[in-house]
Amino acid sequence: MRCLCLVLGFVASSAAADHPDILGVQLKQVGTAWNIAVTVLHPDTGWDHYVDGWEVLDATGNRLGYRLLHHPHVEEQPFTRSLNGLPLPEGTQEVFVRAHCSVDGWSTAPFRVELRH
Repeated sequence: MRCLCLVLGFVASSAAADHPDILGVQLKQVGTAWNIAVTVLHPDTGWDHYVDGWEVLDATGNRLGYRLLHHPHVEEQPFTRSLNGLPLPEGTQEVFVRAHCSVDGWSTAPFRVELRH
């Protein structure tokens, strides 16, 4: 069974901190696993201040997957990175994605994505 879920949303950045903004999430079911692509906007300045990863959480906050970002994206904003082959527990109806900044920590509000099976 294949499922494609695309959710786009835009949120305003906080003036007090440079938390990453998740602009969109794409989920595609491939067999029993999922491929997820996350689009992030953040004012990366270089190795001293950049988005260094994002995670996928279940509704109770348990981590289902993590994508480490190995370098800053100063010249590529917004940018999209994927995590393939993510197993989700049977019956999962929604996931939440949040990004991490090397200076300001986790994005303030997780980005909710409803799965359509």
